[in-house]
Amino acid sequence: MKNYIKIILLICFVVQITFAQVFSDKDISECNSRLSLAVEKNLSQKPIGDVIAEVGKTFLNTPYEAHTLEVSDEEQLVINFSGLDCTTFLETTFALARCIKQNKTSFDNFKNELQQIRYRDGKIKDYTSRLHYFSDWIYDNTNKGLIKDVTKEIGGKPTKFKVNFMSENPHLYKHLKSNPELVNEIKKQEQEINSRQYYYIPENEIAKLESKIQNGDLIALTTNDKGLDIGHVGIAVKMPDGRIHFMHAPLVGSKVQITEDSISEYVKKIKKHTGIIVLRAVEI
Repeated sequence: MKNYIKIILLICFVVQITFAQVFSDKDISECNSRLSLAVEKNLSQKPIGDVIAEVGKTFLNTPYEAHTLEVSDEEQLVINFSGLDCTTFLETTFALARCIKQNKTSFDNFKNELQQIRYRDGKIKDYTSRLHYFSDWIYDNTNKGLIKDVTKEIGGKPTKFKVNFMSENPHLYKHLKSNPELVNEIKKQEQEINSRQYYYIPENEIAKLESKIQNGDLIALTTNDKGLDIGHVGIAVKMPDGRIHFMHAPLVGSKVQITEDSISEYVKKIKKHTGIIVLRAVEI
Protein backbone atom coordinates (compact mmCIF):
# COMPACT_ATOMS: atom_id res chain seq x y z
CA MET A 1 0.00 0.00 0.00
CA LYS A 2 2.81 2.41 0.89
CA ASN A 3 4.55 1.65 -2.40
CA TYR A 4 1.27 2.31 -4.26
CA ILE A 5 0.91 5.71 -2.59
CA LYS A 6 4.52 6.55 -3.43
CA ILE A 7 3.89 5.70 -7.10
CA ILE A 8 0.75 7.86 -7.18
CA LEU A 9 2.60 10.78 -5.60
CA LEU A 10 5.45 10.38 -8.07
CA ILE A 11 3.03 10.40 -11.00
CA CYS A 12 1.34 13.53 -9.65
CA PHE A 13 4.75 15.20 -9.27
CA VAL A 14 5.73 14.36 -12.85
CA VAL A 15 2.40 15.62 -14.18
CA GLN A 16 2.81 18.84 -12.25
CA ILE A 17 6.23 19.41 -13.81
CA THR A 18 4.85 18.60 -17.27
CA PHE A 19 2.01 21.09 -16.94
CA ALA A 20 4.38 23.73 -15.57
CA GLN A 21 6.80 23.26 -18.47
CA VAL A 22 5.92 26.23 -20.67
CA PHE A 23 9.42 26.69 -22.02
CA SER A 24 12.26 24.45 -23.17
CA ASP A 25 15.92 24.14 -22.30
CA LYS A 26 16.60 25.82 -25.63
CA ASP A 27 14.49 28.81 -24.57
CA ILE A 28 16.49 29.13 -21.36
CA SER A 29 19.72 28.95 -23.35
CA GLU A 30 18.52 31.52 -25.91
CA CYS A 31 17.46 33.89 -23.15
CA ASN A 32 20.70 33.54 -21.20
CA SER A 33 22.85 34.02 -24.30
CA ARG A 34 21.13 37.34 -25.03
CA LEU A 35 21.46 38.53 -21.45
CA SER A 36 25.15 37.52 -21.40
CA LEU A 37 25.79 39.28 -24.71
CA ALA A 38 24.17 42.41 -23.34
CA VAL A 39 26.56 42.36 -20.39
CA GLU A 40 29.54 41.94 -22.72
CA LYS A 41 28.38 44.91 -24.83
CA ASN A 42 27.58 46.99 -21.73
CA LEU A 43 24.10 47.65 -23.13
CA SER A 44 22.75 48.63 -19.72
CA GLN A 45 24.46 52.01 -20.14
CA LYS A 46 22.49 52.83 -23.28
CA PRO A 47 19.02 54.43 -23.36
CA ILE A 48 16.33 51.77 -23.07
CA GLY A 49 15.05 52.49 -26.58
CA ASP A 50 18.45 51.66 -28.04
CA VAL A 51 18.55 48.49 -25.93
CA ILE A 52 15.13 47.46 -27.27
CA ALA A 53 16.28 47.98 -30.86
CA GLU A 54 19.54 46.07 -30.30
CA VAL A 55 17.80 43.14 -28.60
CA GLY A 56 15.11 43.07 -31.27
CA LYS A 57 17.77 42.66 -33.96
CA THR A 58 18.97 39.44 -32.31
CA PHE A 59 15.63 37.91 -33.35
CA LEU A 60 15.98 38.78 -37.05
CA ASN A 61 15.15 35.74 -39.22
CA THR A 62 13.34 33.98 -36.37
CA PRO A 63 10.33 32.20 -37.94
CA TYR A 64 6.83 33.53 -37.44
CA GLU A 65 4.68 31.17 -35.42
CA ALA A 66 1.04 31.75 -34.58
CA HIS A 67 -0.88 30.63 -31.46
CA THR A 68 2.25 29.94 -29.42
CA LEU A 69 0.49 30.96 -26.21
CA GLU A 70 -2.39 28.50 -26.62
CA VAL A 71 -0.54 25.40 -25.47
CA SER A 72 -2.77 24.12 -22.68
CA ASP A 73 -6.23 24.43 -21.17
CA GLU A 74 -4.87 26.41 -18.23
CA GLU A 75 -3.45 29.91 -18.67
CA GLN A 76 0.30 29.80 -18.14
CA LEU A 77 3.32 31.94 -18.86
CA VAL A 78 4.50 30.61 -22.21
CA ILE A 79 8.00 31.39 -23.49
CA ASN A 80 9.09 30.52 -27.02
CA PHE A 81 12.28 31.96 -28.51
CA SER A 82 12.11 29.73 -31.59
CA GLY A 83 8.84 31.02 -33.05
CA LEU A 84 7.27 34.45 -32.58
CA ASP A 85 4.20 36.36 -33.64
CA CYS A 86 4.18 40.15 -33.68
CA THR A 87 3.06 40.52 -30.07
CA THR A 88 5.31 37.86 -28.54
CA PHE A 89 8.25 39.35 -30.46
CA LEU A 90 7.55 42.77 -28.97
CA GLU A 91 6.90 41.45 -25.44
CA THR A 92 9.97 39.18 -25.39
CA THR A 93 12.22 41.96 -26.64
CA PHE A 94 10.80 44.49 -24.19
CA ALA A 95 11.14 42.10 -21.24
CA LEU A 96 14.78 41.34 -22.11
CA ALA A 97 15.55 45.05 -22.47
CA ARG A 98 14.07 45.80 -19.04
CA CYS A 99 16.17 43.00 -17.51
CA ILE A 100 19.30 44.37 -19.16
CA LYS A 101 18.68 47.93 -17.95
CA GLN A 102 18.20 46.69 -14.38
CA ASN A 103 21.21 44.36 -14.53
CA LYS A 104 18.89 41.45 -13.78
CA THR A 105 20.39 38.73 -15.90
CA SER A 106 18.78 35.44 -14.84
CA PHE A 107 16.08 33.49 -16.64
CA ASP A 108 13.83 33.92 -13.59
CA ASN A 109 14.25 37.69 -13.88
CA PHE A 110 13.14 37.46 -17.50
CA LYS A 111 10.09 35.36 -16.62
CA ASN A 112 9.03 37.90 -14.00
CA GLU A 113 9.37 40.80 -16.45
CA LEU A 114 7.46 38.98 -19.18
CA GLN A 115 4.60 38.14 -16.83
CA GLN A 116 4.45 41.74 -15.63
CA ILE A 117 4.18 42.96 -19.23
CA ARG A 118 1.77 40.36 -20.64
CA TYR A 119 -0.86 40.19 -17.90
CA ARG A 120 -3.28 42.63 -16.33
CA ASP A 121 -1.63 44.00 -13.18
CA GLY A 122 1.16 41.49 -13.82
CA LYS A 123 -0.92 38.63 -12.39
CA ILE A 124 -1.98 35.37 -14.02
CA LYS A 125 -5.46 34.33 -12.94
CA ASP A 126 -7.10 32.81 -15.99
CA TYR A 127 -7.34 33.36 -19.74
CA THR A 128 -9.03 36.73 -19.27
CA SER A 129 -6.09 38.09 -17.26
CA ARG A 130 -3.93 38.11 -20.40
CA LEU A 131 -3.99 41.47 -22.20
CA HIS A 132 -5.56 40.24 -25.44
CA TYR A 133 -6.48 43.56 -27.06
CA PHE A 134 -3.36 45.62 -27.58
CA SER A 135 -5.14 48.86 -26.68
CA ASP A 136 -5.74 47.24 -23.28
CA TRP A 137 -2.06 46.26 -23.21
CA ILE A 138 -1.20 49.94 -23.73
CA TYR A 139 -3.54 51.09 -20.97
CA ASP A 140 -2.34 48.52 -18.44
CA ASN A 141 1.38 48.91 -19.09
CA THR A 142 1.03 52.69 -18.96
CA ASN A 143 -0.63 52.39 -15.56
CA LYS A 144 2.16 50.09 -14.39
CA GLY A 145 4.68 52.77 -15.37
CA LEU A 146 6.46 50.60 -17.95
CA ILE A 147 5.63 52.68 -21.02
CA LYS A 148 4.41 56.13 -21.97
CA ASP A 149 1.99 56.71 -24.84
CA VAL A 150 3.62 59.68 -26.58
CA THR A 151 1.26 59.72 -29.57
CA LYS A 152 -0.68 62.78 -28.47
CA GLU A 153 2.38 64.88 -27.65
CA ILE A 154 4.04 64.24 -31.00
CA GLY A 155 0.95 65.23 -32.96
CA GLY A 156 -1.56 62.39 -32.76
CA LYS A 157 -5.30 62.79 -33.12
CA PRO A 158 -8.02 61.46 -30.79
CA THR A 159 -9.76 58.20 -31.56
CA LYS A 160 -11.97 55.63 -29.88
CA PHE A 161 -12.16 51.94 -30.56
CA LYS A 162 -15.19 49.71 -30.94
CA VAL A 163 -13.86 46.31 -30.04
CA ASN A 164 -16.07 43.24 -29.79
CA PHE A 165 -14.37 40.65 -31.98
CA MET A 166 -13.53 38.21 -29.20
CA SER A 167 -16.93 38.22 -27.54
CA GLU A 168 -18.68 38.00 -30.91
CA ASN A 169 -16.49 35.13 -32.11
CA PRO A 170 -15.69 32.93 -29.10
CA HIS A 171 -15.56 29.87 -31.35
CA LEU A 172 -12.29 31.20 -32.78
CA TYR A 173 -10.57 31.12 -29.39
CA LYS A 174 -9.67 27.81 -27.79
CA HIS A 175 -10.20 28.94 -24.20
CA LEU A 176 -13.46 30.76 -24.86
CA LYS A 177 -14.83 27.84 -26.81
CA SER A 178 -14.17 25.43 -23.96
CA ASN A 179 -15.03 27.95 -21.20
CA PRO A 180 -18.02 30.01 -22.40
CA GLU A 181 -18.42 31.52 -18.93
CA LEU A 182 -15.33 33.63 -19.66
CA VAL A 183 -17.01 35.46 -22.51
CA ASN A 184 -18.84 37.83 -20.17
CA GLU A 185 -15.56 38.95 -18.62
CA ILE A 186 -14.10 39.53 -22.09
CA LYS A 187 -17.17 41.56 -22.98
CA LYS A 188 -16.70 43.68 -19.85
CA GLN A 189 -13.09 44.34 -20.84
CA GLU A 190 -14.20 45.34 -24.33
CA GLN A 191 -16.66 47.84 -22.91
CA GLU A 192 -13.91 49.39 -20.79
CA ILE A 193 -11.65 49.72 -23.84
CA ASN A 194 -14.46 51.32 -25.84
CA SER A 195 -15.00 53.95 -23.13
CA ARG A 196 -11.40 55.20 -23.28
CA GLN A 197 -9.86 57.98 -25.33
CA TYR A 198 -6.82 57.04 -27.37
CA TYR A 199 -4.67 58.94 -29.85
CA TYR A 200 -3.21 57.82 -33.16
CA ILE A 201 -1.26 59.26 -36.08
CA PRO A 202 -3.24 58.81 -39.31
CA GLU A 203 -1.29 57.06 -42.06
CA ASN A 204 -1.07 60.20 -44.21
CA GLU A 205 0.56 62.16 -41.39
CA ILE A 206 3.21 59.66 -40.30
CA ALA A 207 5.88 60.97 -42.70
CA LYS A 208 5.78 64.54 -41.38
CA LEU A 209 5.94 63.34 -37.76
CA GLU A 210 8.47 60.57 -38.35
CA SER A 211 11.36 62.60 -36.92
CA LYS A 212 9.62 62.56 -33.53
CA ILE A 213 9.67 58.77 -33.38
CA GLN A 214 12.70 57.40 -31.56
CA ASN A 215 14.82 54.31 -32.04
CA GLY A 216 13.27 51.46 -30.04
CA ASP A 217 9.80 52.99 -29.68
CA LEU A 218 7.04 50.37 -29.59
CA ILE A 219 4.64 50.83 -32.49
CA ALA A 220 1.01 49.69 -32.69
CA LEU A 221 -0.76 49.83 -36.06
CA THR A 222 -4.43 50.75 -35.86
CA THR A 223 -6.78 48.83 -38.12
CA ASN A 224 -10.10 49.18 -39.90
CA ASP A 225 -10.90 45.50 -39.32
CA LYS A 226 -14.36 45.36 -37.75
CA GLY A 227 -14.37 44.75 -34.00
CA LEU A 228 -10.62 45.16 -33.60
CA ASP A 229 -8.34 47.96 -32.44
CA ILE A 230 -4.76 47.10 -33.36
CA GLY A 231 -3.88 44.96 -36.34
CA HIS A 232 -0.12 44.65 -35.90
CA VAL A 233 2.74 45.70 -33.60
CA GLY A 234 6.50 46.06 -33.85
CA ILE A 235 9.51 48.19 -33.01
CA ALA A 236 10.79 51.42 -34.55
CA VAL A 237 14.35 51.24 -35.87
CA LYS A 238 16.30 54.33 -36.85
CA MET A 239 18.37 53.60 -39.94
CA PRO A 240 21.77 55.17 -40.81
CA ASP A 241 20.03 57.68 -43.11
CA GLY A 242 17.87 58.86 -40.19
CA ARG A 243 14.64 57.33 -41.45
CA ILE A 244 12.44 55.22 -39.18
CA HIS A 245 11.77 51.68 -40.34
CA PHE A 246 9.67 48.94 -38.75
CA MET A 247 11.03 45.75 -37.16
CA HIS A 248 8.34 43.10 -36.82
CA ALA A 249 7.22 39.49 -37.15
CA PRO A 250 5.00 39.96 -40.20
CA LEU A 251 2.98 36.86 -41.04
CA VAL A 252 2.81 33.09 -41.30
CA GLY A 253 5.57 31.72 -43.51
CA SER A 254 7.81 34.71 -42.92
CA LYS A 255 10.46 35.71 -40.38
CA VAL A 256 11.27 38.62 -38.08
CA GLN A 257 12.57 41.40 -40.32
CA ILE A 258 13.08 45.14 -40.76
CA THR A 259 10.98 46.67 -43.51
CA GLU A 260 12.76 47.90 -46.62
CA ASP A 261 10.36 50.85 -46.66
CA SER A 262 10.12 53.57 -44.04
CA ILE A 263 7.34 53.09 -41.53
CA SER A 264 5.11 55.66 -43.25
CA GLU A 265 5.48 53.90 -46.60
CA TYR A 266 4.93 50.49 -45.05
CA VAL A 267 1.69 51.50 -43.32
CA LYS A 268 0.29 53.00 -46.52
CA LYS A 269 0.87 49.78 -48.45
CA ILE A 270 -1.38 47.68 -46.21
CA LYS A 271 -5.04 48.59 -46.70
CA LYS A 272 -6.23 47.50 -43.26
CA HIS A 273 -3.71 49.77 -41.47
CA THR A 274 -5.08 53.25 -40.70
CA GLY A 275 -2.25 54.75 -38.64
CA ILE A 276 0.04 54.20 -35.69
CA ILE A 277 0.26 54.60 -31.92
CA VAL A 278 3.73 55.41 -30.59
CA LEU A 279 4.77 54.03 -27.20
CA ARG A 280 8.02 54.83 -25.43
CA ALA A 281 9.56 52.58 -22.81
CA VAL A 282 10.05 54.37 -19.50
CA GLU A 283 13.74 54.79 -18.73
CA ILE A 284 14.94 52.67 -15.81
